[in-house]
Amino acid sequence: MKLARLNRLFGTSGNCFDVAIDHGMFNERTFLGGIENMQAAVDIVADAAPDAIQLPPGTAPLLQARAGKSRPALVLRTDIANVYGTPLPSVLFSEVIDKPVEQAVRLDAACVVVNLLSLQNEPEVYRQCIRNINALKHVCDLVSMPLMVEPLVMQNNDKGGYMVDGDLDKILPLVRQAVELGADIVKADPCTDVSQYHKVIEIAQSVPVLVRGGGKVSDKEILTRTKELMSQGARGIVYGRNVIHHANPAVMTSALMAVVHHNASVEDALAMVA
Repeated sequence: MKLARLNRLFGTSGNCFDVAIDHGMFNERTFLGGIENMQAAVDIVADAAPDAIQLPPGTAPLLQARAGKSRPALVLRTDIANVYGTPLPSVLFSEVIDKPVEQAVRLDAACVVVNLLSLQNEPEVYRQCIRNINALKHVCDLVSMPLMVEPLVMQNNDKGGYMVDGDLDKILPLVRQAVELGADIVKADPCTDVSQYHKVIEIAQSVPVLVRGGGKVSDKEILTRTKELMSQGARGIVYGRNVIHHANPAVMTSALMAVVHHNASVEDALAMVA
């Protein structure tokens, strides 16, 4: 039953904090900071008890081998893309792992996640993403596996890889397309004017929106942004570098959990990481 897996992600508060530790899938040296030792990274984050940890198939067993019933749920990364380097490779791609939903079931995942990438002048990557989502959706429904779609509008990589384009007019149609393709959860970027994020929530209809964290920023900035996004109707967050690159990932996880699940003030959350 799909609801049972969704309940593992969203819990009693109805919200979710998913820590992304899937950066090694993308073959970029700069993405490996803080996760050189994946066993240590997974243990530190899992001990802080977020709702979920996002991992690729090769390192998902590090989470699932943990004893007890209280380990975070697994969100399985199902695709590989080479769109984050600077300069970009001459040929770009986004490709799904073999039999992704079967792997997710075998690993006892609560959800699978796949990209919907929009890059300037790269229509073939976008087309590959559409095909990936279409193929995943049918198989996910057959086994009641929730599908998280990650609609990402990217800046030109001349400014550096992995840069978000916060233009709301570009984000809104891509989020809506993810919903129309059958996403059970949407993982979307914040817009440049965070006060307008309620429009992303609205365009997603009733599909829960988790907000992507993006690049590492100060504790105050990420906690303030999270508080604002949650107040506008976001159902949670998917942060990676703002946790794993933090001097103390465990306390940052706890502070973000307080905001996401208990409506903690920015001041109270900051006191937790002081």
